[in-house]
Amino acid sequence: MNQQDLSILSLLLHASLPVQLVVLLLIVVSVASWAAIFRKYFALKRTRSLNEEFERDFWSGTSLNELFSSAAQNAKFAGPMERIFASGMREYQKLRERHVSDTGTLLDGSRRAMRASYQRELDAVEQNLSFLATVGSVSPYVGLFGTVWGIMHAFTGLAALAQVTLSTVAPGIAEALVATAIGLFAAIPAVVAYNRFAREIDKIAIALETFIEEFSNILQRNLTAHVSPATVTPAGR
Repeated sequence: MNQQDLSILSLLLHASLPVQLVVLLLIVVSVASWAAIFRKYFALKRTRSLNEEFERDFWSGTSLNELFSSAAQNAKFAGPMERIFASGMREYQKLRERHVSDTGTLLDGSRRAMRASYQRELDAVEQNLSFLATVGSVSPYVGLFGTVWGIMHAFTGLAALAQVTLSTVAPGIAEALVATAIGLFAAIPAVVAYNRFAREIDKIAIALETFIEEFSNILQRNLTAHVSPATVTPAGR
């Protein structure tokens, strides 16, 4: 291979089969990683929007009964916070229908239902995050494997030459290093996206936990006052 052929495409075309397979794998992983990044970005954006919209409705003075009816009707399109609220209210109403009057039992049942729903919602929000972490941590090593194999292949081919110069070594080394470069190209965006999404998910989790505590306090105040929470608004944080 002469000097004018030292382009990335030419290097890949002249690389050994294992190096080409490694590069192909890294390209596929990189495309899948970018697809996961865009899906997660828009999913988190939608989650934040739905949570903020429901929180505004929750503190706007609407009765809990109306909020629960709306959440039940729009369960398929509701956000995590609204589904957690619906789980807590549903369990509360079931216990009331069974004539459970103990305040502690009502609050514990509602809180457990919300906690279970919270865990399901958090698992859904964290979906595909582990894939990005895997891509970010493994891709450089996969690329390094391709580089090591390419260098071994290059030196094996040079063993038969009587005279070895830089011009004869450079193409083989260059094509091997392409695998490492592509490995880093796949890993760096995945790591950056993972860290960003992890921070966003932590914020969402904190907001959901805060809502659970606030809603539990509202239920406790309503039960202490012997007023049905179905007719009470959550005004006054």
